[in-house]
This record gives sequence, C-alpha cells and structure tokens, in this order.
Amino acid sequence: MNKMWKSVNFKVAQELDRKLQQGLDFHRIGQLHKAQSIYEKILKEDSNHFDAIQLLGAMAVQNKQWEKAIKLLSSALKINNSIPYVYNNLGNALKEVNRSEEAVASYDQAILLQRDYAEAYCNRGDALMLLNRKEEALASYDHAISLQPAYAEAYSNRGNALLALKRLDEAVTSYDRAILLKPVFAEVYANRANTLMTLRRLDEAMESYKKAIEIKPNFNYLSGILLHTKMLICDWKNFEIDLKKLIEHVNNEGKSSPSFPLLALTDSLPTHLKASEIWMKDMHPFNTSLGPVRKSSAKEKIKIGYYSADFREHPVSYLTVELFELHNKDKFELVGFYYGASNGDDIQKRLLTSFDKFIDIRLCTDKEAAHLSRELEIDIAVDLTGLTQDGRAGIFSSRAAPIQLSYIGYLGTIASNCYDYLIADKVIIPSESQKYYAEKIIYLPSYQVNDSKREISDKLFTRSELKLPENGFVFCCFNGNYKITPQTFDGWMRILSAVSGSVLFLYAENKWAEKNLKMEAEKRGVNCARLVFGVRISRSEYLARYRLIDLFLDTNPYNAGTTASDALWAGLPVLTCIGESFAARVAASILSAIEVPELITTTQAEYEAAAIELATNPIKLKAIRTKIENNRLTTALFDTPRFTKHIEAAYVEMHARHLADIPLDNIFIDP
Repeated sequence: MNKMWKSVNFKVAQELDRKLQQGLDFHRIGQLHKAQSIYEKILKEDSNHFDAIQLLGAMAVQNKQWEKAIKLLSSALKINNSIPYVYNNLGNALKEVNRSEEAVASYDQAILLQRDYAEAYCNRGDALMLLNRKEEALASYDHAISLQPAYAEAYSNRGNALLALKRLDEAVTSYDRAILLKPVFAEVYANRANTLMTLRRLDEAMESYKKAIEIKPNFNYLSGILLHTKMLICDWKNFEIDLKKLIEHVNNEGKSSPSFPLLALTDSLPTHLKASEIWMKDMHPFNTSLGPVRKSSAKEKIKIGYYSADFREHPVSYLTVELFELHNKDKFELVGFYYGASNGDDIQKRLLTSFDKFIDIRLCTDKEAAHLSRELEIDIAVDLTGLTQDGRAGIFSSRAAPIQLSYIGYLGTIASNCYDYLIADKVIIPSESQKYYAEKIIYLPSYQVNDSKREISDKLFTRSELKLPENGFVFCCFNGNYKITPQTFDGWMRILSAVSGSVLFLYAENKWAEKNLKMEAEKRGVNCARLVFGVRISRSEYLARYRLIDLFLDTNPYNAGTTASDALWAGLPVLTCIGESFAARVAASILSAIEVPELITTTQAEYEAAAIELATNPIKLKAIRTKIENNRLTTALFDTPRFTKHIEAAYVEMHARHLADIPLDNIFIDP
C-alpha cells in the first residue's frame, strides 16, 4: 500500500510540474491572468507548493500588489528559505511599503545565499537611499557594478546617490555611462537633467528632459518640469500650446506636472488644487506606519515646530527671521527642524540663536523626522517649505504633530488631509475661493511677516554704475525669471513703447534668460538696449539699488513676495494686477498691509494704464512715494511685533480647539 501511495504521489507531482511549466510559459509571454489561474489551481491540489506560491508572489510584485506579494513571498520562504531571488522579490515589495529596514535585511539574505547577485546589491542600494544612508547605498551600487560592469540601472542609481551626496559632476559622469550602456533609458536622462539643473547648466538640462520625454512621452511630471525649465531661461517657443496641453492633462487627473511650476503658469485655482492633489496622493500619501499621533496635553508652553530647507540666505528666512526672535518664549517653545545647506551665513546665525532647539534632520528619513517630532511632543508643526524645491511633505504625511499647517514657503493649497490649516488673509483667500483649498484657513489681519531689521546700505549708486541711462524713467522687476510669462512681457513692452526714453531694469538669473529676453523685446518692436540687466550683489546693496528706480512692475500670475516687501522697504512703489490664485494675490495683500491700495489694479489694461500714468505724472508718483514712506513704520506690513502677536493668537486658538476636540474650521484673528 505504501508503494502504491508513493506511485500515485509521484504521478501527482509530475502533473503539477507540467501545470507549473504551462503557467511559467504564460507568465513569460505576459499572459498573467492565465498564469495566475494555473498557479492557483496547483495550490488547490498542494497548498504548500513552493513554486506556485513564490510565482504568485512575483506576479503580485509585477502588478504592484505589495501587501499581497509580502504575504505570499513570506509564506514561500517558510517552506524553502534557500532561494535568493525570493528574498530579492520580497525586498522589492517591502521597499515599496516603506519597510526599508526589512527590505535591506531581505536583500542581505539574498546576497548571503548568492554572493554574485548584482541585482540584489542594486536593489539594496535603493532601499538604503530611502533610509538616507547615501554612502552605504553608493557602496552597494559600486559592488553591483563590479559584479556586472554593463549594469546600466546600477550606474543610473549610482548617479542618484552621488546627486544626493552633492557630488554633482561625478553624478553626471555616472548617468552618461548608463546612457552609453542603454541609450533608450528615459529615467537616466531625467535624473541627469535634474543634476544639470543643480549645476545651473540649464540648456543641457532642457535637452536632457526633452530626450527623456522623447523616449517616454508619458513620463510622470516631466512635461511640467520641462516647461518650468524653459521658463527659467525665458524660452517661450510653443508656450501656449505646451501650457494648454499641460493644464488639460492635469485637469484630467494626469501626472504631468508637479504643482509648484503651475503657480507661475496659470491663475486657475481648480488646476492648482488638482495638481497638488495628484502630487500628494502619488508622492506623499498618508503614512500610517507610526500609528495615530498622540493628542496634545495642556501645558505651560505650546511647542511649535518649524520645518524648513531654507533656514539660511533665502527669501523665506529673510521674511521670517525676526518672527522667531520675537516669539514669546514664556508661552511658546520653538524647535527648528532643518534639512537644507549649512553655510553659516548671517541669517543662519540669527536663526540659530532664535530657537530653543535647532535640529539638523538632513540624515533622517521623513518617517524618522516625524517620529522625532512626536518624541519631542511638538504640538503644532509648521511647514515653511511646502511643495517647493527640497520640500519634505512626507514628514507631514507621517503626522509629525497633532496640528499641522503650511505657511509662507508654498503659495497655494497642498491639498492633503495631512495639513489642517493654511495661513492667509482676506485679500489672498476671499470667502468665495475657500472651496479650492483643502485646508481650513487661518485668517490673519495681514499675511506676510517681515524683518523690520533689514539693513539698507548707505552706498549711493549712480545710474552709470548700474548701466542705467542718465535720464529717463526706470521701471524694474527683480522677480525670478520663471515668473515672467509672454503675456506679462507683452504688457511691459507696451508700457515701454508708450513711455519715451524709459528702460526696464531686470535681473537675469542666467545668460540664456538675458539673451532670450532681449530677443523677445526685439520681436515686439522694442530696442533690446532698453532692457538693463542687474547683477547679484550683497543684500544690503541690493536694497539700496532700489533708490535709483522709479516703479516696480509686478508679474502675474505669480506675484512678487519678498521682492515686493524689499522694494516697499526701500520706498519704491510696486504696481500689481490682482488675480484669482493665492500666488496672484500676494502682492495685493502686501500693498493692502501698507495701505496703498491705489497700486492694486484688476485688469491687464488697467495695470498698463496705471504704469504709464505714474511714469508720466511725476506729481502723482511722488505723492505715492511719500505715502509709502509715511506708512512704512506705522502700518501692518513691517510691524513684526504686531504680526507675531497675531500668529501666536492663531496658535493658541488652534491648540485650544484641539484640546477641546472641536472640529477643524476656519479661524479669524482680529486686528
């Protein structure tokens, strides 16, 4: 009887092997449903069939069913723990669900079983990158390449590690090697372009982005990044067509652009909301791995965490530094969480002394930073970077604190339920616009904080020193070049044409922008010599330079922010045209705070007419300049102590509502 049982069992095994081979054949040609059906039938006959389980696990990895893959592959390893590629597949699934430490351990086991497993070394490097262990990741990629010298993916990922380590030229070399090995490799071209952007080799970056899109037309977010790159160098070829396609794709749920570039490209609130929703759901979904955040308790001091990549010489810190110095330390404990460059500049020195604690979290993962925040019992977490460059919204998606909000860095909705509040004022977000913001609004009497300790150099520039004509009206705009749209520039050229002898003083961030703007002026019938380009100078001298200028012309739809306050601090009028979006209403908010509403226009025609009138009516212009000078130290805009009291009142109110379990709602702070 025993012999017969063995004979039957052998025949069953043979039949299962035949079915398995059939399933593998379907699997190899991509007919996954047929393969899955066969594997599942095998398991009905033998629930411990190792190959059927691990192949279903591998298929789940292919289909991005990560939790299912983890369950199946873990089950397979309980049956047979000697197969390296199963550990590799398990590591891939663990990595995708933010279990990177476990992923590294799984790759280590794969390597222990197969010392020459180049793919496991490469994947291990990816997991280490997620853990911010960049040097270890680089070593892992190098090991993969030593085992497999023609491994293009390893060279690509090695480039990513070098980029993260700020070894930029080496990163470009690594990407170039990957392209040589695999010319049709869109991801490498995109990563290479990102590195070239950091190196300010913008023309090469643009071509590299174009190549990535040529290879992979639906490459996530790259169309928006390419258009933003073109805006940085004022390359407006096909602008209207590209922008129309981009907006249509975003509005149809397409992953065509990060949300930040769109702030300068369109004034559409629904589009801004949609772009942020898409980005956050894809890049920073709500992460529950730390569990629910503990509710704050009543205490002597409310603990405020400020998170930023910009605690240094940067517009955000130019505005906020005095706020941190003036916070009431008897009622609030301030903790700065920093993940940017450490260069010891004057602003950074002021910041370091203004916080009770200042913590460098560059080497922390987002999850680790959120965990640290919870351990420190942060009551209110304030994101000062948002969805701008180097932002780390992942800290907030892991819930760093019971109350989380966005302020000053990103001018729009972050569109995630991880952010409870957004700070604004009634000019920036009128009641009818609230539906386009996912957060509840903290309405302060005025929005933008300022540093009233800004120092203006005593240096007296001459016009010739700045390459300005001795006579003639001087318009200026020192906003970032990416904020200059063709429509804005059209208006400026019409203004110059109407004001004889006038010039427009600009700051070109790169040589390509200067060249392109001159070309665009000539296209519009304006001698390019009427565009004067300033150079970067010290901040105090930059402020002094405003004294030789007659009128600041704002951009739309992304207004001047810090530059508007700088100009007004130096006594220079700023003319704006108010729009619909947050970014398109900031300058109007600033002008309202200094009580000069006559510089706020509502249409492009009104904006141009006002610029021409001020340029040709010196009495009216002088009256406005006098008003600005009189209002500078008496109105809300530069009254930092007053602003500090208002934002502290908001913190007290939101904290009290949290303690009392009152549902989130808009909060209005009285003047």
